[in-house]
Amino acid sequence: MSIAPSWLAVRKDLPSRRKTVLAVFSFLLPLALWSLVSYCPYVWHPLVEVTDPGDTSVAGTYDYLAPGQMVATEVFKARNQELAAAGAALAKGTPANPIFLPAPHEVARAFYTAFTTAPQRSGDMWLHESLWHSFQVIFWGFVYAAILGVPLGILCGTFDFFTRLTEPFVDFIRYMPAPVFGALAVAILGLKDGPKITVIFIGTFFQMVLIVANTTRMLDISLLEAAQTLGARGRQLVFKVVIPGILPKLYLDMRVLIGWAWTYLVVAELVAANSGLGYAILKAQRYMHTDKIFAGILLIGLIGLLTDQAFRWLSRRAFPWRKQA
Repeated sequence: MSIAPSWLAVRKDLPSRRKTVLAVFSFLLPLALWSLVSYCPYVWHPLVEVTDPGDTSVAGTYDYLAPGQMVATEVFKARNQELAAAGAALAKGTPANPIFLPAPHEVARAFYTAFTTAPQRSGDMWLHESLWHSFQVIFWGFVYAAILGVPLGILCGTFDFFTRLTEPFVDFIRYMPAPVFGALAVAILGLKDGPKITVIFIGTFFQMVLIVANTTRMLDISLLEAAQTLGARGRQLVFKVVIPGILPKLYLDMRVLIGWAWTYLVVAELVAANSGLGYAILKAQRYMHTDKIFAGILLIGLIGLLTDQAFRWLSRRAFPWRKQA
């Protein structure tokens, strides 16, 4: 009789049902913690939301309270001590979270209204329009990086000449944060999408060259030796052996790197921004609409997850012989 594998079996796959359960819990556990902090007043509610300011006619050293006001617990207690000493009606309030940590239902409402409510200012984009604009910025920044980075990475991984000529400089540049080039990009390319695409490009290109070069070097050397024995040389080795041999791992590298491109999106759209998801988040931050900030962040995460799963699905179809990690 076979024994079901343990939940913690070393380097062994779990049954598909257990995988599904764990995938669901990977989202439910953070949501449960967020809900606990948001709704349970005994966990972390350092502020008090005033419901009744008490007797406002009593003067004192502390500011008057107002209904709906968020005040520190110490200030609220001090005001009540002052009112109690004067024999006046005490203020009333309920424990509250800071305004920068909205509850899950507030973020869900902001997420819904962002797609159903017209922009408040004339000329601003709807959220779905901002989303489409961000897709275009990500697409072109990543495509330009791949057009140059993938061939250069393959050359570096195949020929030591290109490794010595290119990688020292690439290794030097990749430690420079991409956002610092934003101001220079604006000065050269103007105020449209050019600087944003440039930030995405810089953030992914230099990493891409090194990752692709490393993937190329991992190709089984026996494949190259066998091809050379059969008379393959130079260009034939690259196009007939190296590229087909690394294609599955190269696809996985692109899947990882496009995630990096998404991490640069908000920073890129802060450069001369007037559209895009990054601009929408910045505008919400300017007016302290933290529920909209969280909604925008979650939207980026959701899009990234769906994109990654789409790449994973395509990988199974394109490379069915390769075991999916």
